[in-house]
Amino acid sequence: MAILRYRSTCNSFFQGSFVLICLLVSIGSAAQTEGNEVFGVDQILHVDVIFSNDNFWNELEAEYDGEQNYLAAQVSILGVNGMEAIDSVGIRLKGNSSMSHPGNKKSFKIDFNEFVPGQAYDGLKKMNFSNGFKDPTYIREKIFLDVCQEAGILAPRANFAEVTFNGEPWGFYTIVEQIDDQFLDRSIGDDDGNLFKAGSNFGGGDGEASLEYLGSNQASYTSSYVLKNNEEEDDWGDLIDFVDFINNSSDAVFESELGTWLDLNAYLRSAALDNLFSNLDTYTLSARNYYIYHNTTTGLWEWIKWDANEVFGSYAMGVGGSMTTLNLDFDGGNENRPLLQRILQNETLLNAYYAEMCELRAQWFNPEFLEPRMDALKALIEDAVLADGNKMYSNNQFQNNFNMDQGGMGGSLYGLKPFVQDRVAYMDQQLDCTPSSDVLDFATETTLVFPNPAAHEVTIVPHPLASGLRIVDSMGREMYLLECSESILIDVSSWSNGVFWVQSLRDGVPVTIPLIVQH
Repeated sequence: MAILRYRSTCNSFFQGSFVLICLLVSIGSAAQTEGNEVFGVDQILHVDVIFSNDNFWNELEAEYDGEQNYLAAQVSILGVNGMEAIDSVGIRLKGNSSMSHPGNKKSFKIDFNEFVPGQAYDGLKKMNFSNGFKDPTYIREKIFLDVCQEAGILAPRANFAEVTFNGEPWGFYTIVEQIDDQFLDRSIGDDDGNLFKAGSNFGGGDGEASLEYLGSNQASYTSSYVLKNNEEEDDWGDLIDFVDFINNSSDAVFESELGTWLDLNAYLRSAALDNLFSNLDTYTLSARNYYIYHNTTTGLWEWIKWDANEVFGSYAMGVGGSMTTLNLDFDGGNENRPLLQRILQNETLLNAYYAEMCELRAQWFNPEFLEPRMDALKALIEDAVLADGNKMYSNNQFQNNFNMDQGGMGGSLYGLKPFVQDRVAYMDQQLDCTPSSDVLDFATETTLVFPNPAAHEVTIVPHPLASGLRIVDSMGREMYLLECSESILIDVSSWSNGVFWVQSLRDGVPVTIPLIVQH
């Protein structure tokens, strides 16, 4: 689906005081909100952490092995908008496999309000610092999460930082946004529902967040998932009901009702992107590194990405035979992943998934889009990476891994540009993405609405087969009708806060997407 590159001649019919302009807009635009100074522009922050105790490293390691309590420190951050120093900030180590990074350059988390309630930086309560484990280029996670933002897929934002501890250069890091109530407010406009994180599956028990049904006893799921909010209520009934539906509904009910449980189009797009990038250290294969959130506004479960340092085929545990992460089947995955497997075994849902894949291939997963992005990020970070004396890979490996494979921990790491070129070539051999193909005949609605929630302006990109759009308010009253299928920009600065419904008309049938307006 092409984004409009010229002024539209579509017809619109208005009620109320809505203003509509059809024009080219940047998918990267976002409403002003927490974290925009950190993540709003590609940059390298300079983060200085000062601990009062010279024995800080031993204490950080001891806490990681125990209760993972935070150590107090002073943090100074220099970004594009100047320097800010913050006292009494919490620091702790984080991560699982990334702890295998050699030396003391471990991933860590900053919590600005751990010791001072309400304290924040750029409105953010927490920030995550990833150490570049299994990535000589340092851009795998950043570029994947950027594509998620572009494509309207729920995922944290990312940027870069040079870090010192007590004045000592500690290394070059990727900063990743925290998945918490602030993220939910920014991206969904709802934070009252249950937020679950897939467990690490390193701790024994069932361990895998596979969405397999384990019975009605909540205790059966606690080794696989972690409830990240609403701890006092500690009620997992909604998750168990969802998992019960996934596993035990009939094929006909699963196909017809899945969209009443799950934000289906968003999940299909998210899963398709995982496949294209061979992001397998997630639900597809390892059954970890994802969040699911029960949206109380829409009643739907939302899928949220997490921990993408091993994209571009770097995670291959369980992939064998003649298959590699480069020629990964488009309808494959671990057989014990019932949500994905039931979708892939259903012709209608499979073709809807393929349709999302085709759109991702056309818009974002291609050399024309990704290679200039790779070059720009390399130019931004090159000096800082070369100056990092604690990194996992050599300077030559950093330089070379953009264009060729490099040996690494756990096996060879694909060169970024050849990976995209070869993966696209494989896809084009295996999947027919022409407009007349059966795949697109089964396409579900893929209208994009972003940013969502919106405070000032919202962009709507209709599905190319849509005959028009309309927006209704929460009472079902039609606010306006738009007779076109082109990209539109709507000024919502005068709208009241609340939920509106974007209905895309295809063959006379409306497919509805919530639009949250939040000033």
